[in-house]
Amino acid sequence: MPVPDALVPDALVAGPPSSGPLPSDGAVPPSRPRNGTGTHPLDNAVRAALLGPHAHLAERQGQVLRYPADVSPFIALPEHSDESVWRDVATLLGPGTVAVVTGVRSTPPPDWEVLMDGGGVQLVDEGVAAAPDAEAVPLGYADVPEMLDLVARTQPGPFLPRTVELGSYLGIRRGGRLVAMAGERLHPPGWTEISAVCTDAEHRGEGLATRLVHAVAAGIRARGETPFLHAAASNTNAIRLYESLGFRLRRDTNFLAVRVPGTPTG
Repeated sequence: MPVPDALVPDALVAGPPSSGPLPSDGAVPPSRPRNGTGTHPLDNAVRAALLGPHAHLAERQGQVLRYPADVSPFIALPEHSDESVWRDVATLLGPGTVAVVTGVRSTPPPDWEVLMDGGGVQLVDEGVAAAPDAEAVPLGYADVPEMLDLVARTQPGPFLPRTVELGSYLGIRRGGRLVAMAGERLHPPGWTEISAVCTDAEHRGEGLATRLVHAVAAGIRARGETPFLHAAASNTNAIRLYESLGFRLRRDTNFLAVRVPGTPTG
């Protein structure tokens, strides 16, 4: 089943396999085999974030964690999920709710609607030319209506009214109008995902997205953390772009979006 752009993490929207920043000599520690199991924070990045720096946002039922519904559609499953885990998902989310899972392979019960089941890639910073940008301005709650409008026009991936709480966001304006932005999403210990990278159609080709990725990466590095990102495996143009910016492929991953059975209440 193809992966809808509206659900896939864009730059997931987007670091070397260690629990901290790159060593001073720039060497990259060896990665574990793709699609294997392990305990690295990026192996199950949503869970690592909700048990770590994003714990203040976590809602929990049994072994399942989630972000608030107006922050992010991602839920965190344990490495091995059985029917009891999916019952916890249903209890936590409620009937008719859509949830997105990445990083672990798990099969929902047969009566759950699968909206998306597609391959993705996880890329990590290996020499990104991170640098602040004088034209990039911080974005906050007052800018959310403009951010939602830009996302609606460009479809970089999930962005909701409180997504801005996940980290720092930067934007570039033209004539006072927001025309490009990028920011931070998942935050496993020692790592921060670059996400919501998007540019208005009228301003594509001006290098704004590249500048914003560099600027967001600079802020992440300033905290002693390492940038990473995700993309749909089918989005080869985006993958080539990120590789040209200094990201490298760490592992293959997957995106699964499902709908809890039943009719929404309320």
